[in-house]
Amino acid sequence: MTAFFKRYFYLLCVLPDIGEFGSTPPLTKQGLLTVVTESEGPVDIVQVLLLSDDLLEREAVLTGERDPDTADPAVLSLQQVKGEQPLPHFLRPHEEDEEESSDDSVSGDPIWQNYFQYASDRARSSRSPFLRAWVGFEVGMRNALARLRAEALDLDPDPYMVAQGLGDPEFPFEGILEGWRASSNPLEALEAQDRVRWNWVAEHEQWYSFNSNEVAAYTARIILLHRWRRINQGDENKP
Repeated sequence: MTAFFKRYFYLLCVLPDIGEFGSTPPLTKQGLLTVVTESEGPVDIVQVLLLSDDLLEREAVLTGERDPDTADPAVLSLQQVKGEQPLPHFLRPHEEDEEESSDDSVSGDPIWQNYFQYASDRARSSRSPFLRAWVGFEVGMRNALARLRAEALDLDPDPYMVAQGLGDPEFPFEGILEGWRASSNPLEALEAQDRVRWNWVAEHEQWYSFNSNEVAAYTARIILLHRWRRINQGDENKP
């Protein structure tokens, strides 16, 4: 039986309630993964989602925006986040020697390309509607923002696009990003786009379904809360 058809009554009952956008996360990312694992939940789906935030933390550490000692990865090791060990093989740029230990590019586009392809493959193998839709949304959001930024700077957006074939072609990204366009500073712009993410999760979480979609949506919310915990603590200025 695939994860989507299972029901996770116990898991979803023991997970602590989540507050509003910007509230304090009720548990750490590693704590969430531990609870999901011990409750025999959809570990593979949760790991794929948590990996996205680990990669954001890694970018922040490698660019000097975050103190390495405050990093809190759930799937990657701390050494991988610091760039001291290579990333998992499925994330590395194809031309990179697998035995190379620590020379991953700080420029993350090739890594994100591989990550989204990996996440799409995992959504297919786990038959997870939420994860499949989340990949389409995140890729579409990332590329819509790239187009808007390129337009503002009079640049060609193509070099900044990632995994274009995986983006949701029907979602009205440009329309919902008006708040981002109208923002007066980068922090306000980031909040605008993450509120779009938060609202998207609310529309896809299938509350009280007790299936993997609900667990995945819970994970997506935890990720956003931890992102803003880090921002509010001043550890990093962007995701």
